[in-house]
Amino acid sequence: MRISLTVNGTAHQDDVEPRQLLVYYLRETLGLTGTNVGCDTSTCGACTVLVDGRSVKSCTMLAVQADGRDVATIEGMAKNGELHALQQAFHEHHGLQCGYCTPGMIMAADSLIREHPEGLDEQGVRMGLEGNLCRCTGYQNIVTAVLAAAEAMNGRAPAAAPAGGEA
Repeated sequence: MRISLTVNGTAHQDDVEPRQLLVYYLRETLGLTGTNVGCDTSTCGACTVLVDGRSVKSCTMLAVQADGRDVATIEGMAKNGELHALQQAFHEHHGLQCGYCTPGMIMAADSLIREHPEGLDEQGVRMGLEGNLCRCTGYQNIVTAVLAAAEAMNGRAPAAAPAGGEA
């Protein structure tokens, strides 16, 4: 089956098997190996990409379902040699260790930040990223990085944490 889609701003037309998952199309056909395969069951989020600006676990989406759509992967985040605000924040705030979950975490966080232009707090980040697992960190540095990136992307400070203790 022939599909046409845009990936990281570049148009692609390819023949794919009807049952090929988007994650394998990205990795094997396009060579975009930043999108990782973690569990093949949509549990871990390592395969998260943006489809029409919204986070999608690409191990649960068929490549044919992306026909006519705009897909963004981690490889498309940096522009002109400059890291995206999320990539920079993950680096500055030590939001990664082994790095395996990082591409999916960053893509999910990008969608989350764009869905909440009014701002996010720590609890909102934790809830928004609950479908992305990291086996190395304690998540606090990831949350801190996402809040810093949200501030940079939206030009405002993160929302205050709720009163009464830790989120």
